[in-house]
Amino acid sequence: MGTDNHPRIRYGMIGGGPGAFIGAVHRAAAALDGEFELVAGAFSVSEEKSRRQGRELNLVDARVSGSWTDMLEKEAARPDGERMQAVVIVTPNALHYEMARRALEKGFDVICDKPMTTTLEEAEALCRAVRDTGRVFVLTHNYTGYPMVKEARERVQAGDLGPVRKVVVEYTQGWLATRLEATGNKQASWRSNPALAGISSALGDIGTHGENLARYVTGLEMESLMADLGTMVEGRDLEDDAALFIRYEGGARGLMHVSQVAAGEENNLSLRIYGERAALIWRQEAPNELRMLHAEGPERVLRRGNAYLSAAAQAAGRIPPGHPEGFIEAFANIYRAAAAAIRTRGAVAAPEGTLVPVDAPTVQDGARGVHFIHTAVRSSRERAWVDARYEPPR
Repeated sequence: MGTDNHPRIRYGMIGGGPGAFIGAVHRAAAALDGEFELVAGAFSVSEEKSRRQGRELNLVDARVSGSWTDMLEKEAARPDGERMQAVVIVTPNALHYEMARRALEKGFDVICDKPMTTTLEEAEALCRAVRDTGRVFVLTHNYTGYPMVKEARERVQAGDLGPVRKVVVEYTQGWLATRLEATGNKQASWRSNPALAGISSALGDIGTHGENLARYVTGLEMESLMADLGTMVEGRDLEDDAALFIRYEGGARGLMHVSQVAAGEENNLSLRIYGERAALIWRQEAPNELRMLHAEGPERVLRRGNAYLSAAAQAAGRIPPGHPEGFIEAFANIYRAAAAAIRTRGAVAAPEGTLVPVDAPTVQDGARGVHFIHTAVRSSRERAWVDARYEPPR
């Protein structure tokens, strides 16, 4: 929380104007722990809409613009104690790269929605820009902010499951089961438009979450994959359904099922990890529980907030057990980590006195996600297994 010794981090937002979904989520998450203060915005390309949004958020007109380049220029010219320190980007995918690059060059830290860019060349250019400018870049893979996801990661790292053998990720939604974009729905329209979404829709929108979540928890890197991407709704230009077979380095196998045309589903993200001795199951729609299955013994259900959890899981919670926490709190954990990264330039002190990276998704995580999308699209087009190994620039 902001104090006299640690004042709130001033940020500006690009996108997130009237009718947008994710912008309001970012603002709520940024505000929850009192670490950030919204001071500027280019919420829409329409000056009138941007100013209307700014007034609703109690911003003065002088700090609001219909042009993101204008906002960056004006904020960069302000005195150090007044200018924004970070930029939050919540626009369609194709706009991320130029906005992020320019913000970094102007000396601002960046918090960006996923996928980071639409091309691998742009993703790698951002990796180099972060390195060269020394700025902080955080990608909002918000599902890694859940306390029980952090508990799952700790138990895999501790060897509680034994060697990991199988990773199963499922992310199904039903909101695009009809051609919603034809009705003028803003969220559906840009996600189905290759000029704004890039070469992928379902994988870019939610499949990247599955890829990041599996890698975050298991630490496994993909070796190869075979993907089958399909467009189930007639007239749609990009895929709305995907299934992938995955081979991980070290021998583990994986399955991923992604769909936005699964009628009746809401936001069914789940992760199952099977090891030699035990398994873990986590569902985003019941996020306060982590099921642990044992080869020789009864199932255990671990619940958020309890003292038997790891330090990482306990630190990610805010209220006692039995009081549900959810999406906004997990998202806020990403912002809390981003604040720590900005204040410390990316590393914090560990108990033994060493410096460790802040637990937040990085620009390299973003590049891995973009590489995953392009690899899966190539595999589907070639109808073949393809090499999925990748190491982003540092």
